[in-house]
Amino acid sequence: MKFHLNLIKAVNESIYQIFAENRYADKVLERVLRSNKLWGARDRAFIAENTYDMVRYWRLIKAVSELEKHDLNETNLYTLFGTWQLLKGLEIPNWEEFKNVDTKKIERNYKVLKTQRKIIYSYPDWMDDLLYKELGKQWNIEAEALNLQAQVIIRTNTLKITKQDLATALKEKKIETEPVKGCKDGLFLKERQNLFSLPEFQEGMFEVQDASSQLVAEFLLPEPGMRVIDACAGAGGKSLHIAAILQNKGRLLSLDTEQWKLDETKKRARRAGVSNLETRLIEGPKTIKKLFGTADRLLLDVPCSGLGVLKRNPDAKWKLSQIFIEHIKEKQQEILTEYCNIVKVGGKLVYATCSILPSENQEQVNNFLSKNANFTLEEEKVVLPSESGFDGFYMARMVRTN
Repeated sequence: MKFHLNLIKAVNESIYQIFAENRYADKVLERVLRSNKLWGARDRAFIAENTYDMVRYWRLIKAVSELEKHDLNETNLYTLFGTWQLLKGLEIPNWEEFKNVDTKKIERNYKVLKTQRKIIYSYPDWMDDLLYKELGKQWNIEAEALNLQAQVIIRTNTLKITKQDLATALKEKKIETEPVKGCKDGLFLKERQNLFSLPEFQEGMFEVQDASSQLVAEFLLPEPGMRVIDACAGAGGKSLHIAAILQNKGRLLSLDTEQWKLDETKKRARRAGVSNLETRLIEGPKTIKKLFGTADRLLLDVPCSGLGVLKRNPDAKWKLSQIFIEHIKEKQQEILTEYCNIVKVGGKLVYATCSILPSENQEQVNNFLSKNANFTLEEEKVVLPSESGFDGFYMARMVRTN
């Protein structure tokens, strides 16, 4: 493989901003990739893939290079980059920048450390301990699966086009796709590429959305003509999918505590041709109480640890804390308890997270049901990255009986 110094510098700059300046990886890469218009698709792929992979395996890279406690200066950044290339089985050029990369030391340290799950797959001690405590031996499998590169999956907007017609339109632009098994409207790209400049995207024919996320709207079982409330809508990805399933018939209300997210939802809804969606800011308990008993379907895609989507957000490994997770679990139960009465008698509520922790998932639902006898569990689904290849997700559908 031929290395180019300017591309390695871009990777090093990204790594510095992510770890030394504590910035989010996706935002860092967005800025870095915009900084040089002369970079082609391969150059951009090299920068993005190496940056994300180094973030994924950060603990391993630092451990085998023995740079755990060293500053991220220019020399050490090149050493860490070179270390990662050797771990991938590649040869590095005989450049001055790589003078401190000690191949024998790296090989020796790797042999010693490769039996330690938290180092070989690169997780903080507390996170590895927590996930093993909750998942047992299954964590050995998930730890590896969450380090794989996420597939690019799109959701067909059936308000505007069929899945087959979308696949055909993309193929005409030399973009090969395949249907996603078990996901009605999903297509995955055989090769990664930028889709946002395509007229098909700009005209609202599809959204980029992981298969697990797409499964949630289907699991809610919305039907045309129903009144559906997405009470933790965020930027509206699942709301848009629900609108398509409703065929623009009935009413869809998207709620969130942040107005900028709702503004993004409205913008995306216009592009998607959604006409039955209303957004509303949650200003306090009164906003929720006014909606009691009004929904045929209620989606609670609650804030969570995000431990199921580490493929897409690998820097979350290093930014999350156990204190945050304990706090978010309290918030989840609070939302379930306060919002459940939005559902009509006979209506259905779906609780969903993008976490693989049972304490955020099954345990939360069981706790809720033990205190709310007027709800019964109809079905639950666990999506594990190792089994599906998708993001980790959990969803439980409950029926209000009285």
